Amino acid sequence: MAEREHVRVAVIGSGFGGLGAAVRLRREGVTDFVVLERAGSVGGTWRDNSYPGCACDVPSHLYSFSFAPHPDWPRTFSGQEHIRAYLEHVTDVFHLRPHIRFDSEVKMMTWDGEKLRWEIETSSGSLSADVVVSATGPLSDPKVPDVPGLDSFPGKVFHSARWDHDYDLRGKRVAMVGTGASAIQIVPAIQPEVGRLTLFQRTPPWVMPRVDRAISGVERALHRALPFTAQARRGLLWGIRELQVQAFTKHPNELGFVEQLAKRNMARAIKDPALRAKLTPDYRIGCKRILLSSTYYPALARPNVDVVASGLSEIRGSTVVAADGSEAEVDAIIFGTGFHVTDMPIAERVVGAEGRTLAEAWKGGMESLRGACAAGFPNWMTIIGPNTGLGNSSMILMIESQLNYMADFLRQLDVLGGRAALDARTSAVDAWNTRVQERMKRTVWNTGGCTSWYLDPSGRNTTIWPGTTTEFRRATRQVDLSEYELLRAPAEQKTEVDA
Repeated sequence: MAEREHVRVAVIGSGFGGLGAAVRLRREGVTDFVVLERAGSVGGTWRDNSYPGCACDVPSHLYSFSFAPHPDWPRTFSGQEHIRAYLEHVTDVFHLRPHIRFDSEVKMMTWDGEKLRWEIETSSGSLSADVVVSATGPLSDPKVPDVPGLDSFPGKVFHSARWDHDYDLRGKRVAMVGTGASAIQIVPAIQPEVGRLTLFQRTPPWVMPRVDRAISGVERALHRALPFTAQARRGLLWGIRELQVQAFTKHPNELGFVEQLAKRNMARAIKDPALRAKLTPDYRIGCKRILLSSTYYPALARPNVDVVASGLSEIRGSTVVAADGSEAEVDAIIFGTGFHVTDMPIAERVVGAEGRTLAEAWKGGMESLRGACAAGFPNWMTIIGPNTGLGNSSMILMIESQLNYMADFLRQLDVLGGRAALDARTSAVDAWNTRVQERMKRTVWNTGGCTSWYLDPSGRNTTIWPGTTTEFRRATRQVDLSEYELLRAPAEQKTEVDA
């Protein structure tokens, strides 16, 4: 990397968000951009999460870009290896590799108010950019709880997102900490080979059957020959999920029927009443993400598995101790304890116009305008920002909506001409988030009686979008200049954009 390379746009991350941004930039005629990636390959969370059984819980034909359909998905729900291969394919088909700087972790991004640009320090050098698109994603930095005694544990310890493939689990006594989306895939994958598996469950999840199957050669040939058939398949999958949104956002009590289906799914595999009681949630289904698995409950019923209905509280040597006092001797501890979602580490590395970091600006909770732009951080936007997550559909739909917004943001800067920057007005950010939080009040995520990673430390839901993907696409179709302040270089004062 050149010592002081300057680009029009710097994209941070090369997962779905970063690669999607890169493709959209090229399609908009913007070729003066780089993608800064801290690892040595593309893929984001689908590169980092390579644990046994890792797969997506959104159907393959919906969990892919609309502009890059893939007729050859081998299964209705894709495994990690297939999704990662798809992202490599997208990188090559759209000729993105010349733009990517691998092994270039962003150390700091600082806004220069005189030059109206971002000064970026990376592990491989320095550069500057007119606009920054942060696509690091909320599932990129693993969260490991601070358990007393963990440092002195003599065995093996790793997080599900940093799986140690060199460690042989065969015959070992293993503690699995957590019962989220990763854990319910890991447990049935490793249960047959470990000596004993102790699952530490703070809160039981609702688990529905995973209706997964191989996609036949005939289906794939049809999708290749007649692309509209794959589009119709994607449209059907999307439409079903759009219809489901009302139950999550406006009528949570209607989800009781779904709970009965989930209980029947459990009862088919779990015959022991005591174990069934441990595994039955006491909150409304959907309050936490509904998990999909047809193998999780059967694995828990096996004789070499113990379910501890309590969190891990302490480690004494090779003994793991639960909050309820139960103990187990283990050789390895695997943490399936999620990620830094409402406290993303990248926020510590973004210094805005007022000299404070994004983490400081978001100290009271994450907030942005239309899930993209934060007040005081000009020409900076994030993909999968605050309140853009989904509880029942594909995040690729949300990403593509945000790419529409990014494209229009750049168009507006071109129309304004000269040295210009757009900074989201505090009043616009506040108005947007007031509307979002007002809608959030009646959703299952706020009323369902659970504590989830959707909520920040103050109990506010700053991650989920309380509506349909259609509504979000409409809200991010174009930039409303009245929601921004226009900054001019070199020494002009902030002037309000003429609405």
